[in-house]
Amino acid sequence: MANNTTNEKPKGTAKRGFAAMDEATQRAIASKGGQAAHQKGTAHEFDSEEARRAGQKGGEAVSRDREHMAAIGRKGGESRQSAARANAEKNRSVASEQSAKGGNKQ
Repeated sequence: MANNTTNEKPKGTAKRGFAAMDEATQRAIASKGGQAAHQKGTAHEFDSEEARRAGQKGGEAVSRDREHMAAIGRKGGESRQSAARANAEKNRSVASEQSAKGGNKQ
């Protein structure tokens, strides 16, 4: 029977095989696989039209989730509003500095 102490990881959580390798080793192995697929002629390369269609299909799938789209729009609106406020504050700051220095005389 297994000895369950606080130092042991629960079963199934230890990284094994490919996942246990460092990132550089994983990249080297994956690169060899890609090169072999190209040499064999089974590799797939997207042309620009095919990539456009794939992106369009993904966008359609995402846009079906109305709550998600509303959250994206809300976040964009908040970002735009905060940027506009920051820009307005910057303009006020520059204007007050110029008037303090006696600038903006005609």
